[in-house]
Amino acid sequence: MRVSRVHDPFLRSQLAIAALFCSLGFQYATWAARIPAIKTDLGLTAAEVGVLLMAAGIGAVASFPLVPVLMKRLGSARLALLSSLCLTLLLLALAVAPNYPVALLVMGVDGVFVGCLNVAMNAQGAALEARHERNTMARLHATFSGGSLLAALIASGMNAATSSVVAHFGVAAVILVLLTAAARPGLLSEDAPAEEKAQKTRGRWNLPSRMTLWMCCAMAFGTVTEGAMTDWSALYMKDVAKASAELAPMGIAVVSGMMVVARLFADGWRSRWGDGRVVLLGSALAAAGLAFALVSGGVVPALIGFACVGLGCAAVTPCVYVAAAKQGSDALALVAATGTTGLLAGPPFIGFVANASSLVWGLGVVAAAAVVVSLCSTRIRWTPVSS
Repeated sequence: MRVSRVHDPFLRSQLAIAALFCSLGFQYATWAARIPAIKTDLGLTAAEVGVLLMAAGIGAVASFPLVPVLMKRLGSARLALLSSLCLTLLLLALAVAPNYPVALLVMGVDGVFVGCLNVAMNAQGAALEARHERNTMARLHATFSGGSLLAALIASGMNAATSSVVAHFGVAAVILVLLTAAARPGLLSEDAPAEEKAQKTRGRWNLPSRMTLWMCCAMAFGTVTEGAMTDWSALYMKDVAKASAELAPMGIAVVSGMMVVARLFADGWRSRWGDGRVVLLGSALAAAGLAFALVSGGVVPALIGFACVGLGCAAVTPCVYVAAAKQGSDALALVAATGTTGLLAGPPFIGFVANASSLVWGLGVVAAAAVVVSLCSTRIRWTPVSS
């Protein structure tokens, strides 16, 4: 008997986990889209913006020793829900931060809970694939990009309606609460994946293999590329491409929109061409497209280059997460942690480069990071393409 889609346990859990991915992408892109306003309100330099973003990266690094303990004590489902609610409160706290030191503290704590949610929701996604033996990670990551796209569109609309960051983040907080409530009923129980049970018989912890380290490198530079475009594209559109305040957030919208579309089709590409070729060619496209935008200058080349980044980078993190999950839960946790570090700690480095030279050179570093991903992809043993 065919199971109704409404009551299909796979679909129910897939939608619940997707809501978590969406909430993280939405929260992250919401404050990133208002970096120009926060910079103006607090009177920050480009270097101080970089330090503000670095605080989030430091918080993410600080979360790594906590995550295994919290996962054992709370389980991935409860940890994900708790982290999502805390990120909602932190968004409101950032909106009312009276000065730079308070904003630094808020961003540091934000990084801790981003690290927790990232590991917890990817653990849920890996458990869903293992339980039902169906590939879904690319589509789950599509909802992260969908959340970023939604945040960018709302930011553009709120910019046109009001300059108040508090009003904008208040609306965003309501959406985040709704997403968290939607996730709660369908999250998976805390059954350990099969490979984790096997791993326990071999020992408590193994040093990462060379393959895992290449995955970490690909993930780190891949998320540097993705995160930097989210954090700096609005400022590039406004200060370098000379776009209007209403058009500036569309840089994030183009990157996120292309990622959503690409990730919806990524599983088919992986089946046809294999994960390795998808990552290799995609990251090369991202590097070439961004380089074209930076050399050409202007709004239209910027949007074209940003679209290439979104299309090319879309499948990188899902493919690496899938490869890491096949190496065991320790590898998955380490790769997820590295991804969070790249996502949050990479963009501040771009800020330091921009402050020392220009934002064009800063985004040139992003193009170079995409090249590194291509090189790393040649060292990873991917799953062979099924005939």
